[in-house]
Amino acid sequence: MKQYLDLCRHILAEGHDKGDRTGTGTYSVFGYQMRFNLQEGFPLLTTKKTAFRLIATELLWFLKGDTNVRTLIAQNNHIWDEWAFEKWVTSTEYTGPDMTDFGHRSLTDNEFKAAYDEQMALFQQRILNDDAFAKAYGDLGPVYGKQWRSWPDATGGTIDQLHNVIESIKHNPNSRRHIVSAWNPAEVEDMALPPCHTLFQFYVADGKLSCQLYQRSADVFLGVPFNIASYALLTHLIAKECGLEVGDFVHTLGDAHLYKNHLNQVNEQLIREPRTLPQLRIITDKQSIFDYEMSDLVIDGYDPYPRIKAPISV
Repeated sequence: MKQYLDLCRHILAEGHDKGDRTGTGTYSVFGYQMRFNLQEGFPLLTTKKTAFRLIATELLWFLKGDTNVRTLIAQNNHIWDEWAFEKWVTSTEYTGPDMTDFGHRSLTDNEFKAAYDEQMALFQQRILNDDAFAKAYGDLGPVYGKQWRSWPDATGGTIDQLHNVIESIKHNPNSRRHIVSAWNPAEVEDMALPPCHTLFQFYVADGKLSCQLYQRSADVFLGVPFNIASYALLTHLIAKECGLEVGDFVHTLGDAHLYKNHLNQVNEQLIREPRTLPQLRIITDKQSIFDYEMSDLVIDGYDPYPRIKAPISV
């Protein structure tokens, strides 16, 4: 994963000091590309422990067209909780302690963090146990799963982009139209978070399937390691269904940034020497990628350095 560490170094050396939506501040570059040969191993970061279970359960959530955090919370996956929680605490129905700017305040105010943790735990339990509450406050709007599997068409129907692309790969592998888009201008304002990974394209050559992702906004320390592994996994799953080997994952970034409150963590990671990449095993044969569960996926030989914690900017 030298490619990823080189990106971090490039931003530290060349990044522009920019403000951002979250108010945290970033160092940012525009336009960067990494290429990973998936034949050389599964690109799960080794210079810090990266949770494959969270990556895989999120991807499977996307693949099923789901947009409600209830499914993820039930699997102990909390990577989308803050966006649903924000919807709840800014609603007129919420009557608990003031949670304004909870992402920043929980980092610097221990008394507030205790209140935040309590409210988040109550929110998670209510999402799991109250159907009406989960429907109202657990749904993130028409985010990735909705756009991948149920893009609205002009006649009132929907388009299953991902299913169509898989069929195209099987029956017309030389097509230059193996494309899935998550960026729907008509619905982007209704999403809890507009899609960061906006469009991906597949390419078939020499019996191998490659994938290129265009990512408009890239949180390089926290998000990008997840994105690399997620799209590598997607490529593996589709290649298996289509009877192909895996080729390259090409990751093209628009605004690639390091948050200012991640710099110490980045520098700690940069002194670590990358280790041998693990291998992905898909241990069951399913007819469709939409049928896979977490129990079907195994990572062998993963020997990372310890996890490095950093705050998420919401």
